[in-house]
Amino acid sequence: QVQLVESGGGSVQSGGSLRLSCAASGITYSTYCIGWFRQAPGKQREGVAEIDSRGNTAYTDSVKGRFTISQDNAKNTLYLEMNLLKPEDTATYYCAAEPWCTLVAGKIYYDMDFWGKGTLVTVSS
Repeated sequence: QVQLVESGGGSVQSGGSLRLSCAASGITYSTYCIGWFRQAPGKQREGVAEIDSRGNTAYTDSVKGRFTISQDNAKNTLYLEMNLLKPEDTATYYCAAEPWCTLVAGKIYYDMDFWGKGTLVTVSS
């Protein structure tokens, strides 16, 4: 059973930085995608950044150059380094994973089977 637990959310001023972590367990598949999604109040959930087991990455356009996704396989942990945060980045951020998945052409894969409970990021102006 895959379990994903997010941490690292909080409140920060515009221009600040945060690092989110996702402790993953049960991912025993040789190929997979794992990434970060976010949902702001009244808005649809959107994919933010994703990485697959081969190290391919994908980012939504609004975070390119500001956010970096990485994973530490030894610690079974996924990270999202967020810099130059903007008020529009305010959302609950979810970690999600999908087995037998490979990223293609730098596009975020959306049909994820496993989800964490989320961590709130608030950016004030």
